[in-house]
Amino acid sequence: MKRTTPEFSADHHVLLLQGATELFPALVREMDAAARDIRFETYIFDCTGSGAEVAEALMRAARRGVRTRLVVDGVGTGPLSPEWQRRMHEAGVQVRVYSPLGPLGLLLPMRWRRLHRKLCVVDGRVLFCGGINVLDDLHDPNYGMLPAPRFDFAVRAEGGLVSQARDAMEQLWWRMQAVRDVRRHQLPEAVHALREAAGASAQEAPLADGAAPEPHMRAALVLRDNVRNRSRIERAYRRAIGAARHEIIIANAYFLPGGKLRRALVLAARRGVRVQLLLQGRYEYFMQYHAARPVYGTLLRAGVEIYEYEPSFLHAKVAVIDAQGPRPWATVGSSNLDPLSLLLAREANVVVEDGAFAAELRERLRHAMRHAGRRMDPRRHEMRPWRERLLDRVAYAIMRAALWVTGKRY
Repeated sequence: MKRTTPEFSADHHVLLLQGATELFPALVREMDAAARDIRFETYIFDCTGSGAEVAEALMRAARRGVRTRLVVDGVGTGPLSPEWQRRMHEAGVQVRVYSPLGPLGLLLPMRWRRLHRKLCVVDGRVLFCGGINVLDDLHDPNYGMLPAPRFDFAVRAEGGLVSQARDAMEQLWWRMQAVRDVRRHQLPEAVHALREAAGASAQEAPLADGAAPEPHMRAALVLRDNVRNRSRIERAYRRAIGAARHEIIIANAYFLPGGKLRRALVLAARRGVRVQLLLQGRYEYFMQYHAARPVYGTLLRAGVEIYEYEPSFLHAKVAVIDAQGPRPWATVGSSNLDPLSLLLAREANVVVEDGAFAAELRERLRHAMRHAGRRMDPRRHEMRPWRERLLDRVAYAIMRAALWVTGKRY
């Protein structure tokens, strides 16, 4: 029977990390202490600024004999610079590019399926998961230096979900190896790689860490892919929203929920749940900015509060529900609530059912809404200039047409 609910267990310790300023030092510490292997996946791997510190830590680990595997996305990262490619190769870091763009690039709908999850597993003992790319908080590849740090989150986790993440990463690595072998006409090697992918499991025991905190938190890893886990992240959101009794706070960078998710938020607001959304306030990409605006009206009319984050780019993909109630729920991950994440990309979220963790995330989000968010006025939204509304409708229509091309319903 196909499992549709996350596998929770209470053997976890999960630490919330905000921004690269908190994540990167924790990553580097674990990589410098690695004794056996490092598995790393990310959408963007940019060696500008503090991103270079992560690259250097990977190379240090590889040079001392730690098996080090890095997978980057072919759109988010593309080919690394020749200098960094040379240095990583000489250090012994194994690098793979997920779905490199061919001559036609993104004109082929099959290329819209991206590796968007951000995962790192060290020695089978600790997992890092979230929305933060290897990208300096104050640097943007398209816009240069930012006026304030990017707003984003990740977690450091220990417990049963670490082996689940490692299995998923191992499986993807061998599937990519099989594709590579087929393209080189190395069929026996490709068959071997596919067998490794099919049998990928956490056979190696995690290395012990005597300083690890006592695990006690209920948590689960929720993956999305295009085979067995096509809707698990969206269903986890809808289930938690449907069970909400007091408060829902969602911070999401590219927010364009489908009909079922929109209805869940509207119904929650109508039954008296306070629903607050912290969304992107700065113009970043035409489609993500304008296609989202037509859905705001329905939410605002239902009483949903929408805040636009203004100091810098909001990149978070997090939510917290009923943090102060008997059934707290929180998630931190890579999945936006938009068609690209929920229908096409490989994503990974950690879901935590723990009052202290949920309260900390809630406080950070409420602080951002109070001090860095501008609340959207429903009447002003309805009366925005016709040119802006036209762009919104054009972007929304393009998005719907693109989904029709892929054969997806949203």
